[in-house]
Amino acid sequence: MTTLPAPAKAAAGLPLRSRIGLGLFVAAMLAAPFFVGDYVLSVLIIVLFSAYLGQAWNIMMGFAGQLSIGHALYVGLGAYASAALFVHFGLPPWIGMLVGVALATLVGSAIGALGFRFGVQGVYFALLTIAFAEFTRVLFDHFDWVGGSGGLFLPVTNRGGNDLVNLRGSPVMFYYLLLAMTLGVLALCRALLRRRIGYYWLAIREDQDAAQAAGIDVFRCKVLAVALSAGLTAVAGVLQAFYNNNLYPETTFATGRSVEIMLAPIIGGLGTLFGPVLGAFALTALGEGLTTLVGRLAESGYGLHLDGLKPFLYGLTLVLIIAMQPTGLWPWLCRLGASLSGRNRRRRAVAGTERRA
Repeated sequence: MTTLPAPAKAAAGLPLRSRIGLGLFVAAMLAAPFFVGDYVLSVLIIVLFSAYLGQAWNIMMGFAGQLSIGHALYVGLGAYASAALFVHFGLPPWIGMLVGVALATLVGSAIGALGFRFGVQGVYFALLTIAFAEFTRVLFDHFDWVGGSGGLFLPVTNRGGNDLVNLRGSPVMFYYLLLAMTLGVLALCRALLRRRIGYYWLAIREDQDAAQAAGIDVFRCKVLAVALSAGLTAVAGVLQAFYNNNLYPETTFATGRSVEIMLAPIIGGLGTLFGPVLGAFALTALGEGLTTLVGRLAESGYGLHLDGLKPFLYGLTLVLIIAMQPTGLWPWLCRLGASLSGRNRRRRAVAGTERRA
């Protein structure tokens, strides 16, 4: 039995306060490019990338309970498929996206079927996902058609205008695309949790043997979770390729990239709907803040410059968050809000009683 928070509560219907909060958040994100500079906009793009990828990974681990530490594989497949077709054949990235999503879904299904058919679970399944990601990295390192270890470069055009068909444009265009994708995957996850498959995933996550005894097709449901998560992850890979304009196997398929994908939902709240979004904001703000802090310390009159200080502080902060709030920041905020709301109700009730007296 796991200690994950039940997202079924979040899927049961948003209360008025949550709907207002979500509406304000969406309004603020829509208006942000009009009020922030290029640096803040680039940070928000990183946030949205992290939030989207975290939500896609959350389907597999947070909902269905299947740990993957190789999700960079699906990012890379989507990125390389769309970029290679664009560079070599001039095909629009949206067509390449279909190819990348289909390829990632097929590979994810194959990995899931291979592992689940032979009873590979838990950390052993996680090791299997790492192995496939590393194998693909080595393969692409020697695949000259996609640039090999030297990298694949997309033609850089003038970003003064926005070409949505070919994904050539300004950072603002990518920002709104990522915002739409993040809101879309959030709505998709909420819809899934309100369907039968969502309850099946939750049952498998909590107790696989009990779910199978209840008649749930555990194998089919788990493979479906892996396939859906892989396909959604590949979509982000397409935008990442056309936003950065370069791809290297060493970084695209790196295990460290997979860990970065995992961190937002883990810190924000594994198995929740809004946890990956909150985690993405918190981690990006933490990273940027530590970069600024370490830079100012190095430039100070004391000349304090310690190699590895930022990763140390970053890791220490994550350890403290996980130790103090193991279920994540979003469930903690929900409990805090419920506690404050309960206090206010009790105060109003006491005040009303005193007035009647």
